[in-house]
Amino acid sequence: MKFIELFAGIGGFRLGLERAGHECVWASEFMPKAGSIYEHNFGHAPDSRDIRTVHADEIPDADLLCGGFPCGTFSVAGKQTGFGTEDTRGTLFFEICRIISHKRIPYIFLENVKGLLNHDGGRTFGIIVASLDELGYDVQWECLNSKNFGVPQHRERVFIIGNLRGKPRPKVFPLGQCLAENDGSIRQQKVDEAGASERNSESNSTRHDWKGLQNNQGRGAVSQVRPVLTVDRENKRQNGRMIKDHNEPVFTLTAQDRHGLLIGDVLRKLTPLECERLQGLPDNWTKWYADKKLVPDAQRYERCGRAVTVNVIYEMAKRLPK
Repeated sequence: MKFIELFAGIGGFRLGLERAGHECVWASEFMPKAGSIYEHNFGHAPDSRDIRTVHADEIPDADLLCGGFPCGTFSVAGKQTGFGTEDTRGTLFFEICRIISHKRIPYIFLENVKGLLNHDGGRTFGIIVASLDELGYDVQWECLNSKNFGVPQHRERVFIIGNLRGKPRPKVFPLGQCLAENDGSIRQQKVDEAGASERNSESNSTRHDWKGLQNNQGRGAVSQVRPVLTVDRENKRQNGRMIKDHNEPVFTLTAQDRHGLLIGDVLRKLTPLECERLQGLPDNWTKWYADKKLVPDAQRYERCGRAVTVNVIYEMAKRLPK
């Protein structure tokens, strides 16, 4: 299918959809730094205008609209203002409605935080479903965890698939445990084969990759590896813990937190490369701006935290009509 990508960020939706054989015909991203990374990787810049100023007639025709509409107003970590007027990020969902209403795009593919499902006692999600229903779309949804899709990251997100009535209903869900029973090594190999390129100057104890550590487990070669949340903020908590058990997936990558690993008694931060792999992104995807300048590590961490997990998008994209 030909698709348009709203709130494109660094192009996670596009990566997953194109891997499954779909074609991007237009993208929109208002944030200039994210748009510049997108341009470097795809060879052209997304439309940088505020989506609220873009008339639907200016957008190419497409079979699918996709996007992770801004989630700060629905997140447990945010103020949870939902569709309130104080924070207009939540209202950007209605820009999706405006565009699909005008263009009658056959399919939609949306992503948001898990908190969207129960925000305001479920009323916010009810408004979303009712709005799409009024526009003639049947919808299906499921909360999926990235740890079940080839990356060792606990990341729960709700995905919504909609089809215009009269179009075939995609057989996408239930999908939740599609990779959960695979050999755990599959989930690890995406992450910390970090290589000498990023950590040549570091001590040997910080250069172990996660896959290698697990493969040697039980032979006394290395210490246990435990994911750590925000290594520079001792009072920071996620799900009631700062440190997970050995072999558990890392905490959810976010735009604010800085994650790490406790290897034996040595604590270190995850590298930007490792964060890219935790999101299923190609190596060094966030390393360069379009003008060939290096992206600061702080920005790379943020961009990875805001991205969608490409593996999850790909698994759903394979099940969409071709």
